[in-house]
Amino acid sequence: MIKLQKHNEAFLEPSLSYSSVPRDRWNVLDLLTIFGARAVTTHVFYDIDMGWEEDKRKALEKAGVHVTVTAFLLKAIAIAQLNHPASRTILLPGLRIVVLEEVTAGFTVEREVHGKPVVFFGEIERAHEKPLAEIASELKDYVEKDIEQMPKLKEQLLFTRFPWLARQLIFHIGSWIPRCRLVCMRATFGLSSLGALGVKSAFGPSVCTSVFGVGKVEDRVVVKEGKVVSRPMLSLALSFDQRVMDGGQAAEFVLEVKRLLEGELEKHLV
Repeated sequence: MIKLQKHNEAFLEPSLSYSSVPRDRWNVLDLLTIFGARAVTTHVFYDIDMGWEEDKRKALEKAGVHVTVTAFLLKAIAIAQLNHPASRTILLPGLRIVVLEEVTAGFTVEREVHGKPVVFFGEIERAHEKPLAEIASELKDYVEKDIEQMPKLKEQLLFTRFPWLARQLIFHIGSWIPRCRLVCMRATFGLSSLGALGVKSAFGPSVCTSVFGVGKVEDRVVVKEGKVVSRPMLSLALSFDQRVMDGGQAAEFVLEVKRLLEGELEKHLV
């Protein structure tokens, strides 16, 4: 009987540590709960042959220009999104829709704040018009520059210091009024890459109409022109809001991204 009582006491009072969610994570949580939770998220994915991209990147390296895979992805997606308005359309309350006319590439970047990793949201405007080297340079700044020198990061860090009620009010207003939403988040598509950690594919929440999950580029055995060969392949997953973009539109959008990354991007390079 004594043993049973001790067991019950241990069960009722387990060893737990309670704490609040760090304020620096509030931006992520707000986007997920206010925008992401409302979306009817659906996924499509394609395997992309990155052979052309790798050859191009090596050629640029020889010329003294360092360009990452992410820079290629952002430019290709931005070009495709320009041609597919449904991929940059958001649903407003009352069954109204709005198309965001200015393409802005969004991506996640992890920085250390007060000794802890914090996820920020970076943005590159009009990536479809910029040279790959310029996109790569902006990406590098987001990773290496002091947060105080990066207005977008500094803005997000300051925003986490707002009272919870004020933050919720701003985001809810943004869900009704597109111009207010653009103050919080201008990105027309998002890109989250976990390939560096060995992840093969990722399906992210749809906090904007189009969110891409990027896996690892890896050599795979494929059939190409009737021959079994080894090619560098990338799995690219699109999470989209099916309330504003149907499966066919999403597939055509990603198919254009695939064609661009497999060589058609050449004609857009300067």
